[in-house]
Amino acid sequence: MLRFALRHFTAILILVAVAAWALFYLPQSPTFAVLQMKRTIDARNGEAAANYVDFESVVKNAGHEMVQKQTGGDPMSSMLGNAAIDLFTKPMAQIAKTWAVRKVNDGDRAVQMPGAAVAGAVVLLHRNGDTAYTNFKDNKGQEWEVHLARGDDGQWRVVEIKNIEQLLEKLQREEQKNLNAP
Repeated sequence: MLRFALRHFTAILILVAVAAWALFYLPQSPTFAVLQMKRTIDARNGEAAANYVDFESVVKNAGHEMVQKQTGGDPMSSMLGNAAIDLFTKPMAQIAKTWAVRKVNDGDRAVQMPGAAVAGAVVLLHRNGDTAYTNFKDNKGQEWEVHLARGDDGQWRVVEIKNIEQLLEKLQREEQKNLNAP
């Protein structure tokens, strides 16, 4: 056995290094969080998938982004819009979370994460301390920039989705169809 270990010392050392990386580093990385989120969505476990998204932060950032686009730099309009966003963030985040959990549990294709998009997002993931972001294009040609941050509990969560207005418009159209359906 000792002779085998001496002959294959480099391979054993590489195997130990990869095992240590997989056990200690990978589970604490944003890459692992993205993969786990995909796994929970594929398993139709909405509550578990919702743990990987900070809905309050996503709603707040999306609201501020939309106010900035619509006010065009008018300070009074920006102040009023941002105040409204801050006031309605919690109820809107709860509505968004409930909707997302329901859609994931139902297996809706609109919330599925295509494997190619996840692979691209993981490869293009940029990490800077306790934050990370990635850019990718989905199968419908939409550009996405997703920001993640490590929470106080050490869990990586989605905290911002740039240009989320396109997703909100799609959500609004779908809900309108559901309300108008007999």
